[in-house]
Amino acid sequence: MAAKGRIPQYFIDDLLSRVDIVDVINRRVSLKKTGKNYSACCPFHEEKTPSFSVNPDKQFYYCFGCGAGGNAVGFIMDYERQDFPSAVDNLAHIAGLEVPREDLSPQQQVKQERRKTIYDLMEQVSAHYQKQLRSDSQSQRAIDYLKRRGLSGRIARDFNIGFAPPGWDNLLKAFGDTDERKQQLIDAGMLIEKEDGKLYDRFRDRIMFPIRDNRGRVIAFGGRVLGDDKPKYLNSPETDIFQKGKELYGLYQARQNNRHLEQLLVVEGYMDVVALAQYGIMTGIATLGTASNTEHLRTAFRYASELIFCFDGDAAGRKAAERALENALPVMEDGRRIRFLFLPEGDDPDSVVNRDGAAGFQKLLAGASPLERYFFESLHEQTDPTTLEGKARLSKLALPRLQLLPEGVFRQLMLDSLAERTGLSRQSVDQLLKESQAIAQQENTRPPAPEQRRSTTIKLAAKVPGSRRDPLLFALAMLLFNPRGAASGPASISNIDASPSAALLNNTIALLRKRPESSTAMLLGHWYGQPEYEVMTEALKTIELLGTELNDEKAETAFFDTLAHIEAQRSTQTLRGHVDELRNRNEVDKPPSANYPELSEADKQQLLTIQQLLKQKHRL
Repeated sequence: MAAKGRIPQYFIDDLLSRVDIVDVINRRVSLKKTGKNYSACCPFHEEKTPSFSVNPDKQFYYCFGCGAGGNAVGFIMDYERQDFPSAVDNLAHIAGLEVPREDLSPQQQVKQERRKTIYDLMEQVSAHYQKQLRSDSQSQRAIDYLKRRGLSGRIARDFNIGFAPPGWDNLLKAFGDTDERKQQLIDAGMLIEKEDGKLYDRFRDRIMFPIRDNRGRVIAFGGRVLGDDKPKYLNSPETDIFQKGKELYGLYQARQNNRHLEQLLVVEGYMDVVALAQYGIMTGIATLGTASNTEHLRTAFRYASELIFCFDGDAAGRKAAERALENALPVMEDGRRIRFLFLPEGDDPDSVVNRDGAAGFQKLLAGASPLERYFFESLHEQTDPTTLEGKARLSKLALPRLQLLPEGVFRQLMLDSLAERTGLSRQSVDQLLKESQAIAQQENTRPPAPEQRRSTTIKLAAKVPGSRRDPLLFALAMLLFNPRGAASGPASISNIDASPSAALLNNTIALLRKRPESSTAMLLGHWYGQPEYEVMTEALKTIELLGTELNDEKAETAFFDTLAHIEAQRSTQTLRGHVDELRNRNEVDKPPSANYPELSEADKQQLLTIQQLLKQKHRL
C-alpha cells in the first residue's frame, strides 16, 4: 500500500495565515489584553502570576515560566495532546478548509515508512518482552526480582515492564525473518552487528524498561541485568529516534497521570521511578545513563514549575549534585524552583518508599534544600567564611556561577545573599560581577557593526540578559521577528561555523531565500517536531524579552549587523590561525627584512594582512 500523502507545506502556510492564534488560544484559555500582546496563566504548568504571552502581530505564543512556545498548530498539539496531522485537521475545521494530501516522492515514501516501521517495530518488541515476562520458562527469576523490589503486577503492567530471556538470538529469531527487518532492528539499536557480519541481541537476561517519548512512542529500552553481566543497567544506543541527552524516563507517564504537574522528582534510575509510582507518587523522572543536563531540565520545566533532585548522601551523590547545580543555574528563571534532597547513605528513593511508605518519603521531600541554600552551603565547604581570605574565596567561587543565572528577581536576591555573606556592599558585588563579565561579553556576545548600525544593535543586545547574548541565537530571534526583512537583502553565510545553532540559522536563511513570503508562524511550523524547534523557542524568548524595544526596522538592521559580526569573528579566528602558523615558523615577530625574500607570495600576503590587523588593533 502506498504511503499516506503528507500535508503540503503551502496548505500549512495558508492555514496559519487564515487562523488567528489569539482566537485559537482564547477558546481554550482566557486571555487578557496587556499592551500589544495578550497574557494568561500558562495552561502547561501551575502558576499564580500570568507569564504566558500571545503575540498577535507575529502569531506566536511564549511562556516565561516553562519555556513553552510556538504557533497555533504547536499550541493545539500540546494543549489537546494531538499529533501534527490531527492538529492541522483541527485548525482546518475551524477555518472551513479541507486538508489536502500530496503524493510523496519515492525517497520520501521510503524515509517516512522506515521511521514509522521502526516505531511500530519498537512497540511490537515491547509487547514481546512483556509476553516473555509472563510466559517464558526462565521468567520466574525476573518476577521474583520485581517482587523482592516491592513491585506489583499492576505497576509492571502500567510501565510495560518486560523480560529479555538469556540467549544470543531470541529477538533476532522472533523479528529478524527478513534482511529488511534485521536492518530495522539494527537501526533501532536492538541488534548488534559484528565485524564478520554476524548479528546478536543487544539485551539478554535482563528486565526490560521501555523508554517512551513525549508522544508515548517506544523509542528505546533500558535493561536491568539478572545475571553477572556488566553493566548492571544497559541502555539502547542513540538512534534516529532516540537521543538520550534529551529524553527523560517516566515523563510521559507523569504527564498522563496529571495534566497540570506542579512538581517533578529527578531520581537516578528506572526502578526509583517505578517504585515511587507504586506508592502513588507519579512524578518521578530519570535521565538515561547520563547526568542531568540543561536540556533535560528545560524539558522538565515545560511541564512543572518545581524540580526536586534526589541523591544518595555519599560522595558520588554529592558529586552528581554539583553537576546538577551547574546545569540548573541557567534555567532558574523567576517562577521556577529547584530543591536538593540527600537521602541517608545506602538509601535510594526505591528503598525509602518501600520501607517508609509514601508518607515517609513525602516527609523527606518536605525537608529538601532550596537551590540557594545548597548553593552557598556547598561553597562554604570549600571556604572558611569567617575569615577575610575565606570571604574573598567565596566571592571568587560564587560569581562565575551566579553569572549563569538568567536576569530576574532570583538573580538579584542571590547577589544580595553573596554580599551579605562576604560583608561586601551590593555595589561592590555588582562591580566585581561586571569586571568578570566584561571580557566575555566584549569577545563573544556584543555584536559589533558598521558605525551607522552599531548603536541600534548594541542597544537591543543590551536589553537581553548577559546569559542569553549568544550572537547566533540573537540573529535567529531577529530573523523570526522580521522574516521578510531578513530575506530582503544579501546575507553572506559562508563563514558561519558548523555548530547546530549555526546550521539552523543557515538552513532558515536558505528557506527564506526559497520562500521569502514566510511569516514567523510559518517558520515555526517548518521546524516543529524536530530538535531545532527547541532552539526556535529559545529565540522566541529573546523576542519577548525585548518587548516594545523591537520593531521590524530594528530587527532587520540587527540581523544583518549580527551576521557581519559572526563572519568577522570567523575571519579573525582564521587570521589567528595564520598568525600561530607563521609564529611557529618564526616569521611574525621578525623584522620584514629577516627572511622576507624566502617567503611564498601567499605567506607574504598573509603576513601583510596580519600586520595591518595588528596595527588597527593597537590604534583602537
